[in-house]
Amino acid sequence: MALEGDLGRDLTIERVEDEEGFLSALRESPPHIVLSDFALPGYDGLSAFHAAHQLHPNLPFIIVTGAMGEEVAVDTLRQGVTDYILKARLERLAPAVNRALAEADARLSRERAEQEVRALNASLQLRLEEVERLRGTTERQNQRLEVQARQLEEALNLQKTFLAETSHELRTPLTALLGYLRRAEREAGGSQVLQDAQRVAENMTRLVNDLLQLSRGELVQSIEMHFVNLGNVLRQVGRDYGVEADAPDCEIVGDPGRLTQVFANLVSNGIRVSGGPDKVHLVLNLRPGEAEVLVIDQGPGVPDDIKPRIFDKFYRGKEAGSAGLGLTIAQQVVTAHAGAIDVLDTPGGGATFRVRLPLPDDGDEDFA
Repeated sequence: MALEGDLGRDLTIERVEDEEGFLSALRESPPHIVLSDFALPGYDGLSAFHAAHQLHPNLPFIIVTGAMGEEVAVDTLRQGVTDYILKARLERLAPAVNRALAEADARLSRERAEQEVRALNASLQLRLEEVERLRGTTERQNQRLEVQARQLEEALNLQKTFLAETSHELRTPLTALLGYLRRAEREAGGSQVLQDAQRVAENMTRLVNDLLQLSRGELVQSIEMHFVNLGNVLRQVGRDYGVEADAPDCEIVGDPGRLTQVFANLVSNGIRVSGGPDKVHLVLNLRPGEAEVLVIDQGPGVPDDIKPRIFDKFYRGKEAGSAGLGLTIAQQVVTAHAGAIDVLDTPGGGATFRVRLPLPDDGDEDFA
């Protein structure tokens, strides 16, 4: 009756009068608050409190008693009872219940918040551990990459050093050989064999100089432009290497020695990868504004993922038998002639290197 008038909220009361009924009610339908007398037949309020606290540690528990000494009241509060109300002062009951329920709600909200904070902290801790693990993995990968980069740099430096030293070692005997051939040609009166040998020696000397320049990171230089019969160049390369050359006469502006170097390199590569000169041939096509030279082989071909890289300096494919500079030199020479070089697939298998060189226009007569 005291609560119904002053509590200010809907109220459902379940009354029990012994220990068995009390414990059964706690288990089957836990209440929001327990009101208990202090002294009960065969049971008591403190025993009821301890039983409720064991099942529901945060359940509010108020003792409503007719008489309780101050010492006993203090002891009950010390043991954890929420409050006590004297039956002679029941006007205090509703405020005490409201206060106890509010404190219980606040405690529940606080515990939920604390649980959420703990869960968030645990999640953050897991994320931090994952970040640390990823950071450690990244650092190890970076260290491995740094080691590999140093190893690659050392390998490139060794390769450059080797090329530079080898080029220096070859220049002297080649220069001497070329001098002997020129003297022999003068004494023999223009022998074709000596002329061919002299031309090959000149090409070798030029190649050695190119290797030395590229090992220093320099571009291929010493290109002398004048009118040249491209057909003659291709036919001569075909004779030197024993390959078929379908090359009609065609006049362009260029360096015959450098162009011979380009096509000799492409032809020798084709012979090496395809297995013989009978599987390589040269074709010269005249197109509007340009001459197109095809060096066609029937070898294993060049995979698509390799095509963009084969002209890179020091790049060596699976079939490589050199330092990986021949195609780089060829590309630089062709570019210096305002032309272009690329690689295509040969129908039926193999690789076709295509060199496109511009045909002279009326303004190029100054080179004559």
